[in-house]
Amino acid sequence: MEEKNNNWIWWLVLVVVALLFGWWVFGGTPKSEKANEGEGTTKEETGQSSSTTKETATTTSPATTGEEIIGKSAQGRDITASHFGSGSDEILVIGGVHGAYSWNTVILADELEKYFTDNKNIIPANIKLTIIKELNIDGIVKVIGNNESFDFKSASAALLASGRFNGNNVDLSRNFDCGWKAEGVWQNKKVSGGTAPFSESESQALRNYVETHKPKAVVVYYSAAGGVYSSQCGAGILSETATLNSTYAKAADYPSYNKFNAYPTSGDLVDWLAKINVPAISVLLTNHTDIELDKNLAGVKAVLAKYAK
Repeated sequence: MEEKNNNWIWWLVLVVVALLFGWWVFGGTPKSEKANEGEGTTKEETGQSSSTTKETATTTSPATTGEEIIGKSAQGRDITASHFGSGSDEILVIGGVHGAYSWNTVILADELEKYFTDNKNIIPANIKLTIIKELNIDGIVKVIGNNESFDFKSASAALLASGRFNGNNVDLSRNFDCGWKAEGVWQNKKVSGGTAPFSESESQALRNYVETHKPKAVVVYYSAAGGVYSSQCGAGILSETATLNSTYAKAADYPSYNKFNAYPTSGDLVDWLAKINVPAISVLLTNHTDIELDKNLAGVKAVLAKYAK
């Protein structure tokens, strides 16, 4: 009798142990909760987004905000466009066509980028503002050794003049398809217009960008003459260009001119834009050092307001 009782106790102990073991293996946190906890940890650790983050990310497309590399310079440097706003109507602003020679246009474009980075909310909903700060990046690097410090003031006049040309020693504003010539003129000097219209990678990059994006209006900065000049290519001034000119000139308090005629130009960038029916103006800063930020910011804002819907 005592042996049977002892056997019963041992069976009870075995059952209890089995139950405890089963609870330890299959119990604890419910499986669904473990799965949720595991998924949350995995997403955070691997950088995956939650559904809320994904919805936010699709609100602003990387193709219409931030920076975009649109091509390469003759020496292989990136040509970058900065976008502000995500509307379908694009306004294009270009600096640094003449590189270090017109270095104040580069700094002006840089300051405009900073302003609109801090004030994106003023861009009309239908507008995308694009700024190409340094079309001739090789000419900038030739003078200061980089394209970041913008310390041009210590460079000699001769060195700055050499920075007007790209890595192939071509004047980019003589390389576009409007009255192009292999040998162009700058003041009283002969300059290279390249081997053909758009022979240079910089002008190709801009041509491809314009033909793809079809901007509503283009503003190009140069120095120095202190005025706003309309574009034209054999067929007179587009009516929209005339309006663009007067809008910018009035807001920026610059004199307005129909055409730059200080000396003959060939293969001009803005005149090529007129040829393909894109309204465009040249804004020539008053001298080679001042950026006249307030004036030109007012001009750009007036253009944005003009094309707002």
